[in-house]
Amino acid sequence: MKSESIVFAVAGMCFGVILGWVIASQQPSREAAAAAPAASASAAAPAERQPPPLDEGRVQQLTATIKNEPQNADARAQLGNVYFDAERWSDAIQWYEQSLKIDPDDPNVSTDLGVSYYYTNRTDEALAQFERSLKLDPNHTKTLLNKGIVLAFGKQDLAAAAEEWKKVVTIAPDSPEGQAARRALEGVAAAHAQQEGGATP
Repeated sequence: MKSESIVFAVAGMCFGVILGWVIASQQPSREAAAAAPAASASAAAPAERQPPPLDEGRVQQLTATIKNEPQNADARAQLGNVYFDAERWSDAIQWYEQSLKIDPDDPNVSTDLGVSYYYTNRTDEALAQFERSLKLDPNHTKTLLNKGIVLAFGKQDLAAAAEEWKKVVTIAPDSPEGQAARRALEGVAAAHAQQEGGATP
């Protein structure tokens, strides 16, 4: 158990960058805006920084759309994204779940829901949601990347996480997800190498 803790302590430095990318990349339109706060979030405790502000105007706009179009799954997903960006995970969960009730076949929304579960300390639900996403699209690289991170951090299972990241690299080696998965694998390898070369207790 002690050796596993050492591996995670070393790998955490690399994983912080990966986690930042994951938060930022849940929706393509959010990558640039969320990248910086997401990266700092992985290195700082929640009490040490303020979450991004909620886009109240966008909330009102989408809420009005939902009121006028009760079966609009996309508007609910977009509202979930607005709350996700503000790191209001519980609110994001509510809207993602509603979106999936209307359109259960969207792996992107399903994966965003899984990530939101993870950030509310619902690791098992996050992994179960990722499995639903993968049933819809077994090669969904964002899901595989996120699943690996939750396995690494939520379950402390680096071996299982690495298997998911290897799949991403195989499926889409040149994609942003593939590059992020490769960096994560390099972090795992570096952690193991440092562990093996470190001083004995």
